[in-house]
Amino acid sequence: MLRIFKFLKPFRLMVLGVLVLVFLQTLGDLYLPTLMSDIINQGVMRGDTARIMQVGGRMLLVAGGGAICAILASFLSAKMALGLGTILRSKVFRKVESFSLHEFDKFGTATLITRTTNDINQIQMVTVMITRMMVSAPMMAIGGIIMALREDKKLTLVLAVAMPILAFVIGLIASRVIPLFRQVQGKIDKINLILREKLTGIRVIRAFSREEYETKRFDEANVDLTNHFIKVNKIMAFMMPSIMLIMNLTSLSILWFGGIRVSNEGMDLGALTAFSQYAMQIMFSMLMMSMMFIMIPRAQAAALRINEVLETVPEIKDPEGPKDSFCGKGYLEFKNVTFSYQGAEKPVLKNISFLARPGETTAIIGSIGSGKSTLVNLIMRFYDVDSGSIVIDGVDISEMSLETLRAKIGFVPQKAMLFSGSIADNIRFGNEQASEEEIKHAAEVAQASEFISKKNEGYDYQITQGGTNLSGGQKQRLSIARALARKAEIYIFDDSFSALDFKTDARLRAALKREMKDATVILVAQRVGTVMDADRIIVLDEGQIVGMGTHRELLDSCSVYREIVASQLSEEEIA
Repeated sequence: MLRIFKFLKPFRLMVLGVLVLVFLQTLGDLYLPTLMSDIINQGVMRGDTARIMQVGGRMLLVAGGGAICAILASFLSAKMALGLGTILRSKVFRKVESFSLHEFDKFGTATLITRTTNDINQIQMVTVMITRMMVSAPMMAIGGIIMALREDKKLTLVLAVAMPILAFVIGLIASRVIPLFRQVQGKIDKINLILREKLTGIRVIRAFSREEYETKRFDEANVDLTNHFIKVNKIMAFMMPSIMLIMNLTSLSILWFGGIRVSNEGMDLGALTAFSQYAMQIMFSMLMMSMMFIMIPRAQAAALRINEVLETVPEIKDPEGPKDSFCGKGYLEFKNVTFSYQGAEKPVLKNISFLARPGETTAIIGSIGSGKSTLVNLIMRFYDVDSGSIVIDGVDISEMSLETLRAKIGFVPQKAMLFSGSIADNIRFGNEQASEEEIKHAAEVAQASEFISKKNEGYDYQITQGGTNLSGGQKQRLSIARALARKAEIYIFDDSFSALDFKTDARLRAALKREMKDATVILVAQRVGTVMDADRIIVLDEGQIVGMGTHRELLDSCSVYREIVASQLSEEEIA
C-alpha cells in the first residue's frame, strides 16, 4: 500500500494542506465541549446572559471555522485522490502496453481491466479516508481521553471499561470481514471475464442458441459475488447496532454515575456535559478507526494487484545499446530458431532456418498448429526465441530497439482488428504522417476503395468498436491498407486473405506484387492458390520445416505439401 502512495509526491503540498486543515478542525471539535461547559457553569447556572452570548459567539466562530476546514479538507483530499487515480491508471496502462504476449497470457484481459478500474477506485476511496481520518481519529481519541481526565478522573473508569469492549467487538467483526473483502476482487474479475466473453462473442452465442447457458453462467458468477457482498454486509450490519449499543450504554453510565457525583458535589453540571461530549468523541473516533482498518485491507488487496502489474518486468524490452547500422534493406534470416511456450512439453518451432530477400515472396503453409503464426510473432518480437537468432539487415532483432524493428515491418494479423473512428483514421494508424492521397492509394491497392466509395461518408465513415459494422473481407482489406500505408521494408501477412473471395484475392495479390516489388513479403496462408506463385514456399509440419522450394519443386519432393495440394485442388488444377 505504501508503495502506491509514493505516487502522491506531486501532491505533497496538497497532502500537507489536508493534514493541517484536519488538525485545525479536530482542535476545534475538542475545544467545543470546554466552551459548552463554560456556558453552563458561568452563564446558565448564574443567569449571566452576557457570558452566554460571549462564549456562544466563540462557539459559533469555532464551529464555523471547523466547517470551513472540513469543506476545504474534503475538496483537497478528493482532488488529491482523483489525481492519484489518474497517475495510477496511466502507469498501469503504459506498463501493460510494454507487456509481451506472454505477460498478457499470464494476467488475462479481464483482470487487467478490473485492476485498472475497480482496484484503482478502491485506492482512491481509501486515500480520501486515510487523509481525513489518519490525523483526526487518533488525535480525537487521545485528545478526548486527556480532556476527559481533566474534567473528572474517577468518571474516566467508565471509559476504561467501555473502550476494551468496543475494541473487542470491532476486532471480532474486522477478523471476519477482511478475508471476505480480499475474495471479492477475484469474484469481480470473474464477472468481468464472463461479461467480456458474452459481449465479444454475442454473434456466436446467438448463432448456437446458447443464450440460456451464458445467462446461467453469468448468473452463477453474479450470485457468487452477491452472496459474498451479502455476507460482508450482514457482518457489517451487526457492527453499527452493537457499537451504538455500547456507546449508548456508556453514555447512560456516564450520566448515571456523573449524576451521582453532581448530586454529591464531586463535579459540576458543565463538567458532566463536557465529559459526555468527550466520551462520544472518543467512541466515534474508535468507530472511524475501525472503518479505516476494515477498508484498508480491501484497498491493500487492490494495491497488491496493482503493484503486481507495475512491478512486472517485461520479458521483451529494448537492449541497453541498440544497434542501428544495417547492411541492406529488407533481408530477413532465421538461423536455427527454436521456440517453446512457457510450460509446454516440447518446442512449437524447432531448428527453423531460411532467408527471405527483398523483391521476393516467401510463403509459409502447413496444417493447423504447425507453428505458422508463432513464426511471424517471433519476427515482430512478440516473443523471444529460446535458441538461434532472427536477423534483419545483418542485425539480430534482440539487439535492435523495438521501435526500430517494428518500423521496418508492415504487419497484417490473422484476426483483422479495427478501432473505433473513421476509415481514414484506421488506415492512418499504420502511418500517422500519411497524406490523404497516400491513404487513398493504400486503399486502392488493398481493393478497399470500391466498398469505401459506396459509403455516403466515404473515408470519413465511422467504424464501430472492433469493426462490427463491416464484413470480414472488408475488415481484412482495411487491415492490409493500414500495413501498406506504413511503406515498410518487410510485409507480413498472417493468413490475411482467408475472408476474401477468389476473384478479390487474385486482384489483391496482383496489386500487392506491383506495389511491393522491392519489399520482402512473408505470406502465411491456408490456401494453396494463395501461395503457389510465391518465390519460396516453406512447408511446416509439427514445428519443423519439412519442405522448401517453389510450388513445382515441392510437388516433386514434399509429401506433406502434396497432401495439402491434393486436399484443395483437383487433378486438372494440379496438372
